[in-house]
Amino acid sequence: MHVGRAPEVGSLMDTFEDFYNDLVALAEKYEKNNVSIKIEHDSDNDIIKIFGEKITALARAKNGLNDATELAYTTAEHHPYWNLLYNSSEIANTVLEKWKGKLSTEDTDEIKWAIKELSHTLEKIKS
Repeated sequence: MHVGRAPEVGSLMDTFEDFYNDLVALAEKYEKNNVSIKIEHDSDNDIIKIFGEKITALARAKNGLNDATELAYTTAEHHPYWNLLYNSSEIANTVLEKWKGKLSTEDTDEIKWAIKELSHTLEKIKS
């Protein structure tokens, strides 16, 4: 979703860094009202992540893995490392989904299959 505001006539458009600074100021306003907000900023890639006070390490891991999984799904088989990313992310997704539970026999069988796929792909890449 793209959200923006029109620049004032005669002014320069704000930069992404300006947006980040405005966002930090907004977060500080909410923190004064005891609303905990965590902001992570990757200025090299123009990425800002905002986390609310109820975020857990498990939820963050799942969220971060979604980006890698999306790349694996959209890259298809056009990149030589695709299968490595795809099967690794599938294993990680299974593990994170069962983090607080137990891996079933079906889960472990799928993980074994993905590990074999990883090994085959590595052999292809090496040759």
